[in-house]
Amino acid sequence: TWTAHLKGMDNIKIKTFDEKDMIKKGMGAIYGVGKGSVRQPRMMVVEYMGGKKGDAPVVIVGKGITFDTGGISLKNPSNMWNMKFDMSGAASAVGTLYALAGQNANINVVAIAALAENMPGANAQRPGDVVMSMSGKTIQIRSTDAEGRLVLADGMYYADTTYDPALLIDLATLTGSVGRALGKDYSGLFTRHDDLVEGFVAAGKASGDEVWQLPLNDNHFKAIENEVADVMNSGP
Repeated sequence: TWTAHLKGMDNIKIKTFDEKDMIKKGMGAIYGVGKGSVRQPRMMVVEYMGGKKGDAPVVIVGKGITFDTGGISLKNPSNMWNMKFDMSGAASAVGTLYALAGQNANINVVAIAALAENMPGANAQRPGDVVMSMSGKTIQIRSTDAEGRLVLADGMYYADTTYDPALLIDLATLTGSVGRALGKDYSGLFTRHDDLVEGFVAAGKASGDEVWQLPLNDNHFKAIENEVADVMNSGP
């Protein structure tokens, strides 16, 4: 569908990685999430180079869980019907690029859609499994329902090492905990670059999609330390 939308637009390139590419590139985190589904995972990379040649692009990586059952760590069935919206991060990433390309904006931007269906199939990963991400870091799966951070880990690492971006943004549709903390009026904003916060807050107010900065501190990193892997995907 996105290929059809972008067809005929200037300065657009699209490439897609399938499960074989993911295995070859060492993208074990996103591959692990999607391997339980008959619809194998994909990573779609869309480039719009409308700016000055050689300028580092803005890269937006979006969570694209096309349906989220929770995997082996199965969700409560009563609320599972709306998990088709778990791809809205990826849709927003590509949609942002589409809007910029439609304006012939003077900017280089890359959108990465990290796409997988999280299913409890016979080949699905299990709680306790250890996967290796593209960065080489190992991750123990504590909950297969903490899958968005896994697909984004490989998407973000690919983005950072491939494009050396001027700005790297990830758009996640996580988590329930952020919703409980902030309600429905705000999206949670995490960054290690406090000088960027003001711009995001202003953009949120202008668009009606407001953000609120949440903390990143040393305790967060201690909470995901693991005995058998570098980190685990869900803390205690």
